[in-house]
Amino acid sequence: MIQKGIFKRMDETNHEQIVYCNDSSSGLKAIIAIHNTVLGPALGGCRMYPYKSGNEALIDVLRLSRGMTYKASIANLNLGGGKAVIIGDPNSNKSEVLLRSFGNFVESLNGKYITAEDVGMSVHDMEYIRMETDHVTGIKRAMGGSGDPSILTALGVFVGMQAALKKRLNITSMRDLKVGIQGFGKVGYHLCSRLHKEGAIIYGYDIDQSKLDTVVNEFGVIPLSNKELISTELDIFSPCALGAIVNEKTIQELKCSVIAGAANNQLEKEARDAKLLLKKGIMYVPDYVINAGGLMNVANELKGYNKDKARYQVEGIYHILMRIFDYASTNNISTLEAANLLAERRINEFSQWHHH
Repeated sequence: MIQKGIFKRMDETNHEQIVYCNDSSSGLKAIIAIHNTVLGPALGGCRMYPYKSGNEALIDVLRLSRGMTYKASIANLNLGGGKAVIIGDPNSNKSEVLLRSFGNFVESLNGKYITAEDVGMSVHDMEYIRMETDHVTGIKRAMGGSGDPSILTALGVFVGMQAALKKRLNITSMRDLKVGIQGFGKVGYHLCSRLHKEGAIIYGYDIDQSKLDTVVNEFGVIPLSNKELISTELDIFSPCALGAIVNEKTIQELKCSVIAGAANNQLEKEARDAKLLLKKGIMYVPDYVINAGGLMNVANELKGYNKDKARYQVEGIYHILMRIFDYASTNNISTLEAANLLAERRINEFSQWHHH
């Protein structure tokens, strides 16, 4: 019965391969999902999380790996989509043996899947995985990696904002524009610094008061409650923390021209919320396109890191988005649908080309 269920699911999502990893001696229980390798090896982070069941872990890894296929394709990278989840509490179940055991499973895939850090994992953890396999990215600069990717991710969000402002309002300067940033983690902080230099008026909220205090003191951010931030008149609303922040309820309250932020999975229900935003005249910049700077950074590591090349690629997010915006307006569809269609088109073109 379970077999039928799994294959039915793989058909629905078009997955190539699912690998269940079970090692009783280290306690490792993990799932690696390879969605699509038409454009290249499947790259995607490994997250460790105390899933309540194997089924919950499977649903998550299928969703995340499919998302990576679209992200790599639209970013014009020669990579496919994959993801791994380790079932367990990262604070108490993690050990060198468990991580190396996972590395061993990654190695057995012979480069078809390349792993990286994600929720519940650190650069330090990647070094243990690296003891068993070379198919790892996101390692310390001292070991030939690229270091902190959040600076480039923030640059991508910044140029994405510029593209959206140009298309939606025909504005090229950020001076005196009202930008609301939700969440001042590493990416939010670097983004805030850039916007401040450009003379933007920045409103902000963070659940962590000390992070908010930092940007208030350094960049003159105007602090608001989360509720106030969502309902303030803004040129740009920039979610840089939680997912599902744009939903039926908040869309009614939003008074912005553009949504452009670094957070993953900003829309609670993708198709529905993208249409609601389109109807309301709010330009949504697809999250997986605007935050692809981190992935571009990692992709550059695979070839031997070149900072200038990585930066040039990330600046190209501007042009990728312009193409998406034009495609959306020409076909009268949401920007999210346009991004998805263009990502699929690239994969389809290559799958036909490889077969000839």
